[in-house]
Amino acid sequence: MKTVITYGTFDLLHQGHLNLLKRAKKLGDYLIVGVTTDSFDVNRGKLNVQQSVMDRVKAIQDTGLADKIILEEYEGQKVDDVKKYQVDVFAIGSDWYGDFDYLKEYCEVVYLERTKGISSTQIREKQQFIKLGIIGQGTMVDKLIEESRYVSGIMVQDVCDTKDMVSMEMLMESCDAMYILAEPSKRYQIIKKALEKNCHVICESPATLKKAETQELYQYAYEHHLVLFDAIKTAYLRAYCRMISLVKGGGIGAVKAIDVTCTSMKPSNAWFYEKEAKGGSFSDWGSFILLPIFQLFGMDYKKSSFSSFIDEQKETDLFTQLQLIYDGGVANGKVGYGVKSEGSLVISGTKGYVYVPSPWWKMEYFEVRFEDFNRNKRYFYQVEGEGIRYEVAEFLRLIRTHHKNYSVDNTLSIGISEMMEKFFYLDKERINRI
Repeated sequence: MKTVITYGTFDLLHQGHLNLLKRAKKLGDYLIVGVTTDSFDVNRGKLNVQQSVMDRVKAIQDTGLADKIILEEYEGQKVDDVKKYQVDVFAIGSDWYGDFDYLKEYCEVVYLERTKGISSTQIREKQQFIKLGIIGQGTMVDKLIEESRYVSGIMVQDVCDTKDMVSMEMLMESCDAMYILAEPSKRYQIIKKALEKNCHVICESPATLKKAETQELYQYAYEHHLVLFDAIKTAYLRAYCRMISLVKGGGIGAVKAIDVTCTSMKPSNAWFYEKEAKGGSFSDWGSFILLPIFQLFGMDYKKSSFSSFIDEQKETDLFTQLQLIYDGGVANGKVGYGVKSEGSLVISGTKGYVYVPSPWWKMEYFEVRFEDFNRNKRYFYQVEGEGIRYEVAEFLRLIRTHHKNYSVDNTLSIGISEMMEKFFYLDKERINRI
């Protein structure tokens, strides 16, 4: 029996896929089809896959062409599979010509001609090409424009400053979606206007500085079938998601303490020191430190307290320490500009702890450590670029599928806004000023 193996993502299975599978089938007696997993696709930079791995496997099964379906989960698996299944022929599309010649040491390698004019990328883009407008200024805008180039199906239309209301509304009318990096005090009104113009919205966190305002915006988005997306890029990094799953799964026992820090020497936004903008280290970095705290401990804390070093003239916090007390646990977060500290994340449990080195919010790597150091384990996940492309790809996927955002759901966004409200309004007079 002659065994043939081929691999692919097989997203939105189309005639080109079918033609390739039929040609591969004719090369032997038994066809094995490797379907890439979601995590493997992300790690190799394929960010716009629309269907889940199970949906893609089901589509291959329904063709009746595969005798066996396997999952491709890691780099280098092809050599392992060829040996394991005693493969005679490795077949792949001709657009990969030469890339898999190294497999000739183990089996015959055949490059099959692709069906011209058909690809999953083209189908995705024809289904929905999103025109994205940008409102705001700062280094994050430049980074978002650059990173968006790696996500097919989305095109940056134009950039507008928050002070030009006429141009801002005209941009909203010409776009399908808006990215908002405005002064924190202005975000509610701008997001509301964008949603009323029937635009999906991706906004740097926090979306607003008041709980009720964020609740209102999410309700409006839900009722009008729009996506309101809280852009905390760390939440969409593979390493971060894996770490949260490991901790929630009991990998370090019961979590008792979280210590998390985000600092930088210079603010990235021009409006940081504007008194009415409500800028500051907590509005800029607070969402990041609250992300792991809320996802692991939840939002039912018993007591909260702030200690801040505040520029009295601008009423801007340059450093803030937050402490949240829970039943059975405590969380400490530090944020600051011009106050440098180790930007690490430590999650302490009853069996061990997780350590993420600085800058943890760009996480590519984390360690799980135990009393017996022989049990320690390190986890590595490559991040392409600044990592912003992953959240842009997820934003686009939610627009297309109308699925729930499990990375940063509306409950988490509302909880972050509630904490901002406590800091800027409700607890303002009770903040311990350093």
